[in-house]
Amino acid sequence: MRPAAAVAALGLALAAGVPAVWALSRPAEAAGASVVQALTPPSSPSAGTPPAPPPPAAVAAPTRLAVPALGVDAAVDPVGVAPDGQMDIPHDIRHVGWYQFGPAPGGEGNAVLAGHVDDAEQGLGALAPLRDVEVGAEVLVTDTAGTATRWRVVSRELISKHALPLSALFARQGPPHLVLVTCGGPFLPEYRSYQDNVVVVAEPVR
Repeated sequence: MRPAAAVAALGLALAAGVPAVWALSRPAEAAGASVVQALTPPSSPSAGTPPAPPPPAAVAAPTRLAVPALGVDAAVDPVGVAPDGQMDIPHDIRHVGWYQFGPAPGGEGNAVLAGHVDDAEQGLGALAPLRDVEVGAEVLVTDTAGTATRWRVVSRELISKHALPLSALFARQGPPHLVLVTCGGPFLPEYRSYQDNVVVVAEPVR
């Protein structure tokens, strides 16, 4: 199956079970620039301005994600496409999935990591605290080589699952970005799913 099929229904793949305590309070819906603005490459440099150096041609796959300010420290598993055509997500809600058919963190384009917000049996997911992350927060990604890269949050936005800017989120070209996704907003019992997604964008710290 083509990787593009995995993103067609991303917003429907990130809920599990029934709402937990996570859903009982409402944080601010956004912080920083909008997700689309954060992911839009800057305009071409003017004459006489040297372009930014290109990212490395090849980077190692991520194995661990940490957001120290939130207490997030989770294993990262490579994932692809589920049988229903959605982006797959690790069943263990303590783990985060990296969309392995897209860029790895630090490579050209957007590396997408997603995880469940909660589960009726397992409790809160590793990415549940994302709804509270502040612009400027540090994100650490460790790869298979044991190297940790540092990222800085530039955007957090609560977006309806039906309005996710999928092309922007999964872009394979442009400056490196880290895109973190989990569920948010009200829980819809009739669909056993949350209405929205929390989307966080981070840029590399050079």
